Amino acid sequence: MGYDSGMRHRASRLALALTLTTAVLAGCAGRTPEVLAVGAPAPALAQVAHDGTTIELHKLEGRIALVYFYPKDGTPGCTTEACAIRDVWSRFEEAGILVVGVSSDSDQSHREFAAEHDLPFPLIADQEHRWTEAFGVDTTLGLASRDSFLIGPSGTIAKVYRGVDPGIHADQVLGDAAALNDGR
Repeated sequence: MGYDSGMRHRASRLALALTLTTAVLAGCAGRTPEVLAVGAPAPALAQVAHDGTTIELHKLEGRIALVYFYPKDGTPGCTTEACAIRDVWSRFEEAGILVVGVSSDSDQSHREFAAEHDLPFPLIADQEHRWTEAFGVDTTLGLASRDSFLIGPSGTIAKVYRGVDPGIHADQVLGDAAALNDGR
C-alpha cells in the first residue's frame, strides 16, 4: 500500500470511528422528546412509590400536584431540591399540593434517600423511563433532566418548569399553586 492510499485508509477508519462514536453518544443521550405543554392532560400513569403509596395521576382531578423529575438520589442539586420542598412542607400541605419526585433510581435508593433526609413525599422509581417519556423529559445517560410539572385541579398541565433551579423551585411552585387556588 503506498503512502497516499495508506493515509486515505487511515483517514477512512478515523472518519468511521468518529461517526460511530457520535452515534453512540447520541444514543446515550436519548432522544429529545416533546415536553408536555401547558393545557395538555396529565399522563394517565400509576405506580407504587418508594413508601408503598400508589400514585395515580388520572385520579387527581380537583387536586394540585407537582411532579418533579431529578437526575439522581443523593447528589448535591437533587438533595437541595428535595430538602427545600421538605423544609416548607407545611405550606405544601396547606395548599393541598401532592408532590411526587421521579428519577431512574431504584425503590431501595429512594427509601434510603427519603430516610436520610426525612422526605415527606413519595418518590417514583422510573427505571424503565415510562414517566420521563410520558412527560417528555430529556434524559442523558439514563438520568432525567431537572424538569417539573404543576398539574392543576382540572387534571391538565398548569405550569412547566424546565431546568429547575433547586434552591428556589419550592417557592416558585407555591406561588404558582396559590394563583391556581385563587382561580378556582
